Amino acid sequence: MRILVVEDEEAIAEGLKFNFEQEGYEVVVATDGHEALAAVSQTDTEEFALIVLDLMLPGLSGYEVLRELRQKLVMTPVLVLSARTLSEDKILAFDLGGDQYMTKPFALREILSRVKSLIHRHQSIRSSTPPVPVEPAPAAEQTSSTPGSSPGRFQFGRVIVNFQTFQVSVGERVHSLTTLELELLKYFIEHQGEVLSRTRILNHVWDEHAEVTTRTIDNFVLRLRKLIEPDPSKPVHILSVRGTGYRFLPFPSSQDVTDEEVAE
Repeated sequence: MRILVVEDEEAIAEGLKFNFEQEGYEVVVATDGHEALAAVSQTDTEEFALIVLDLMLPGLSGYEVLRELRQKLVMTPVLVLSARTLSEDKILAFDLGGDQYMTKPFALREILSRVKSLIHRHQSIRSSTPPVPVEPAPAAEQTSSTPGSSPGRFQFGRVIVNFQTFQVSVGERVHSLTTLELELLKYFIEHQGEVLSRTRILNHVWDEHAEVTTRTIDNFVLRLRKLIEPDPSKPVHILSVRGTGYRFLPFPSSQDVTDEEVAE
């Protein structure tokens, strides 16, 4: 497996390269943003198993690199590595499609653990088989070009989640998801109908050492709502449970919603 390390500090870059290679990875080092984008093939998005990305880069910042990667539909997991410790920096990195965030200085064993975890998650979610919907989608919403749920896919209404391509289709619109966005949606699907607290979601979807808060979950939910909800301001699939967390309903009805569930 190949890892792209984007880091302008030579000592850190060479240290990461050496230790990743000791773990059996092939490593490519880019020292600035432009070099990083050039290293990522536009025709083969699976060229790298993981990207370790510094934010403070010369010429083109890590934020700009991350934005460009996601706009080009490069869904390779990205571990952001930065000396920036403000919550605003972390939120922006996640909003742009980062999967993990580590601050400098860092422990070698921790970053090796995070790298292995991210690569494993990305591979396992692509090979997973989502649960079968609890009921068929309404006949009026089925078309010859809209298949039902099958291995690697999950459909509810006009929404099709493809776990192999990391994409969500809503009618003719197709959106690419990051590893964590798909992981969160998969967790909702696997626990459809259950009230899930933010703490429970954080413990099961994010790495145990991830530097995130429950606010991060809310931001991810908002992004998923923009993709799958008919009206994101009045969600019917990902409901907010007041004071607790969220509940996912693939086939909602008025009887399913309680007084404690609100559309935020």
